Order: sequence, then C-alpha cells, then structure tokens
Amino acid sequence: MYEFKIEAADKAELYRQLIEAADALTAGEPDAIANMANISALLWEGLPDLNWAGFYRNVGGELVLGPFQGKAACIRIPFGKGVCGTAAQTRQVQCIEDVHAFPGHIACDSASASELVVPIVHQGQLLGVLDLDSPSPARFDEEDVRGCVALIEKIASRLA
Repeated sequence: MYEFKIEAADKAELYRQLIEAADALTAGEPDAIANMANISALLWEGLPDLNWAGFYRNVGGELVLGPFQGKAACIRIPFGKGVCGTAAQTRQVQCIEDVHAFPGHIACDSASASELVVPIVHQGQLLGVLDLDSPSPARFDEEDVRGCVALIEKIASRLA
C-alpha cells in the first residue's frame, strides 16, 4: 500500500510533491491503465477543489473514458468536441475558466465550472488526455498548467 502525505504551502511545492509521488507510483509498472488509475487517485487526493480527475485514452482516433475519480462520465468524446476533444485535436493544453462559455462544451457533470485538460503525447503519438474538473469558476491557473504539464511529461512513457 502506498501512502503519500502531500502538504504544501504553495502550488509549486504541491506539484513538486505530486510529481515525486506519481514517479514513485508508476516506476517499474508497465500497465498504462494501472498507472492511470493510481495517478487519478493521487490527483483526486492531492489537489483541492476538484469534482473529477482522470484520463481519456486515444482509441482509434476518439477519446474513450479511462481511469478516473468522480461521478460517472461521458464514455466517448470525438476529437474536436468539447474541452477534451479540443485538447486532443490541437494537442494544446486547455485551461478553461468557465466551461459554460466554451463553445461545444460537453457537460458530463453539470456541477463542473472550470476545466484543465493536458494532452498526453509520447514519441509523437497522442495517447490521450488528463482531465481535471472543478465546481469553482477559474479554479485552474498557470501554476496548475505548469504542474500538470510537468507531471505528464514525467510519466507519459508509463501511460503508453
């Protein structure tokens, strides 16, 4: 059993600790689904003010629900649709302050107000996306973007 005490006075330190824990959780484990499951749980426990934390996997050119923490979610998302599909199609981070103002937003959970989606790319291939939702508007900022991008860069090869 793993137990991580992630306590930080600021976001930079919080993400440093999350990345260190994610590295430890996934080190030596070749199964991508198991690694996604543990990372989802880690983020759910470590990041405040989330109502969903998880992954969508690139399966045949569409996003398919992967391991997550939170309420039941949309199972399939076409590339280019919603925040996750936009991140997958453009391979660019989406940090959305108000999801209700995002054109084509897919409301899997009506409680979600803001969202951060990070594409997972390994050796030029899009593996999927990391998706974080919050019930608070403008919950995510540039520090969250930097932290989540650094996390995905650290573990992307373990999600392949």
